[in-house]
Amino acid sequence: MRWINLVLGTVLVAGVILLGLVSLAWTPFDPTLVVPGERLQPPGWPHILGTDAFGIDVFSRIMAGARVVVQVGVVAVGLALLVGVPLGVAAAMSHRWLSDLIMRGADILYAFPALLLAILLAAAVGASTMTAAVAIGVASVPAFARVARAATLQVMSSDYMLAARAAGTSPLAAAVTHVLPNIAAVIWVQASASFGMAILAEAGLSYLGLATPPPAPTWGRMLRDAQNVIFSNPEQALWPGLAIAAAVLGFNLLGDGLRDQLDPRLRDIS
Repeated sequence: MRWINLVLGTVLVAGVILLGLVSLAWTPFDPTLVVPGERLQPPGWPHILGTDAFGIDVFSRIMAGARVVVQVGVVAVGLALLVGVPLGVAAAMSHRWLSDLIMRGADILYAFPALLLAILLAAAVGASTMTAAVAIGVASVPAFARVARAATLQVMSSDYMLAARAAGTSPLAAAVTHVLPNIAAVIWVQASASFGMAILAEAGLSYLGLATPPPAPTWGRMLRDAQNVIFSNPEQALWPGLAIAAAVLGFNLLGDGLRDQLDPRLRDIS
């Protein structure tokens, strides 16, 4: 029954990605068009999730927010992958002093949360989608470095790596041909979990006004806008909250499913 997590995670992730891709070409209504005469409409037709306090269609904003979520997640996780994995592999395959230097640098970076980095970047270059993505990506680098280092150390102790080193294979060639293919499964699991965390971090930064500026809709800003009508119209916070929860749950389930399928020690357990 371990495949259930993988299937459910894949369905939820595919739904988020599909919403984001469809929103590039079509949304039921303009997600930025203010219509005061239709404010706070209940769910129904043609507004299937109703309208917000500005008269904007909620479902259209959810779709447009999914596009921002996917963009931030791809940039953040891609940045963390490109920087963290090589650092982790290099730390595991280098001399002790260099390994300690790399990992202590990762520990220092780990002390700066994504929120603090986003505030610093927003103060320097202004709040934007890319600012939030870079801040989240930089904050995720230490996690990838640690995972890559631990997995590489396991590979380095294997017989085929000892044979490769005895045959005179260079460290770079060994990393490309032996290490990276054998740690790919662990990295993909970490990437899936980090994508979910990136979604949650982006929602928090948008809620604080440190990510995508208005009028572009984001799920975090939808939650902030819902504060003013939370007691009279609680569904205004329900829909973006459910979207964030479903997206984060989907990527976490996908990560668990990938781990169960790719880890032979778990796959062989009946």
